[in-house]
Amino acid sequence: MAADIQKLVRMANQIATFFASQPGDTQAAEVAGHLKSFWEPRMLQALYAHVDAGGEGLSPLVLQAVGRLRQPA
Repeated sequence: MAADIQKLVRMANQIATFFASQPGDTQAAEVAGHLKSFWEPRMLQALYAHVDAGGEGLSPLVLQAVGRLRQPA
């Protein structure tokens, strides 16, 4: 895994860890909303490419969030 994607994986997992501790069942939506609001498009594209390549190191919650981001609006 390249250093840049390792950093993005770590950041995405940290976001997921925070939202996983929140009550309710909207954690994946919250992670997706955070990524959409605060990550620039090339960061998201790199994350999508990493998921397409197998998503090594990403938490299941991040994978769910990416799936939500990729759904048509």
